[in-house]
Amino acid sequence: MRNDVRERRERHDLSQADLAAAVDVSRQTINAIERERYDPSLELAFKLAAFFDCRVEDLFHPSLDADAVDRAVRE
Repeated sequence: MRNDVRERRERHDLSQADLAAAVDVSRQTINAIERERYDPSLELAFKLAAFFDCRVEDLFHPSLDADAVDRAVRE
């Protein structure tokens, strides 16, 4: 899932460690999210969005396959 965490963190002039402390996770977790190697839990996604004063969907951008979404809705 694509995200704008790094861009927003840098705009706020924060280190990964600063952001991690603010949302109560490790710096490695923030690094993994920024590198798109880890999708955060729903709770963490909401914490990050609250920290940056935005909506979750403004911060995270899932790659949705329209056909897969249609199949899931029908099931």
